[in-house]
Amino acid sequence: MSAQVEADVRTISPEMPAMFDGVKLAAVATVLYVIVRSLNLKCPTVAPDITCQDTPLNRYLLKSCPILTKEYIPPLLWGKSGHLQTALYGKMGRVKSPKPCGLRKYLPMQDGATATFDLFEPQGVHSTEDDITMVICPGIGNHSEKHYIRTFVDYSQKQGYRCSVLNHLGALPNLELTSPRMFTYGCTWEFSAMVGYIKRTFPQTQLIVVGFSLGGNIACKYLGENPANQERVLCCVSVCQGYSALRAQETFLQWDQCRRLYNFIMADNMKKIILSHRGSLFGMSSSKMEFADLSRLYTATSLMQIDDNIMRKFHGHNSLKEYYEKESCVHYIHNISVPLLLVNSSDDPLVHQSLLTIPRTLAEKKENVIFALTLHGGHLGFFEGAVLFPQPLSWMDKVIVGYANAICQWVKHRPLCLKEK
Repeated sequence: MSAQVEADVRTISPEMPAMFDGVKLAAVATVLYVIVRSLNLKCPTVAPDITCQDTPLNRYLLKSCPILTKEYIPPLLWGKSGHLQTALYGKMGRVKSPKPCGLRKYLPMQDGATATFDLFEPQGVHSTEDDITMVICPGIGNHSEKHYIRTFVDYSQKQGYRCSVLNHLGALPNLELTSPRMFTYGCTWEFSAMVGYIKRTFPQTQLIVVGFSLGGNIACKYLGENPANQERVLCCVSVCQGYSALRAQETFLQWDQCRRLYNFIMADNMKKIILSHRGSLFGMSSSKMEFADLSRLYTATSLMQIDDNIMRKFHGHNSLKEYYEKESCVHYIHNISVPLLLVNSSDDPLVHQSLLTIPRTLAEKKENVIFALTLHGGHLGFFEGAVLFPQPLSWMDKVIVGYANAICQWVKHRPLCLKEK
């Protein structure tokens, strides 16, 4: 019997390595397939999808800012993943981020709050030789010290722009609030105060309004709230905003594109900001918060819960729906008459595709609007590069400055620009 077993073992053994090799190859093939699918390596690189009316100005802008119509090429190995673009922006910000030197300004508000912004002077002469200031509104909970803001400011300074960057109320670490209120999704008070200061201090300057993500909502809402806010404004650029918080509310509770996970992460970050100011927000006699709200904050797992229990109460909104309705730029953006560039990415995990009908419809109806939709870029990523390592400047940085330069040239030399279009 034992001899027969030994014979069987000798018969089977030569086949076993081949079988294991097959399993290994199948495992490797599966892993490679998952990598290729998850990183979208087979996805093409294309130029942004541009929606705009055929006008002399738009034709000139698309010709003078060719990056808008050329192929956007993200880093080959990971740049076609919206998740990695977003995650790398969130963790790394930008590659070799510079540290521009500016002055911090403090502006007292009527309700006792203190708005702050950082002012950066130009490092060269603008191509038009005019005095032009970029007024910049960062993303949610962000400020002038964030890497993506530093990189953009440094690049803009070298192109001859003065830069003024709002620090969202409560976002700066180690800077106490002076009233029981912090920034919200669409409150324009602090941004308005900063712009007013720039207009008073530099009476000859013209403005380029720039907003990133939540900052795009605030910038567009500010311009659309009052026609007077558009005085001396040459143009506005908004990148990766969602346009309507009410419409976005349900999408943030979905697991599609891991949006529910992002919701949880952003809610956790908001919790940390709020809790760092718990003494000011909950301890002052003029506070609209109750300690029961603080208890609800600890258990919140989504931005909507935080907005409902905390954020809407800063301005006395009766419901979450009312808060989102009144603080979203979708109800004001159609009032903007200056040139407006709206930029979004198709693979942005935070902005659902259904929200992109808002800028596309606006660009189809209004001749001053250009909507640029990239295939890749994530949320405020837009890294460029060859294979692995991204370039210090992103596609987003170049687009904003390129568009602004074209607008400035149009305003300065319009008759000549009409001949060149």
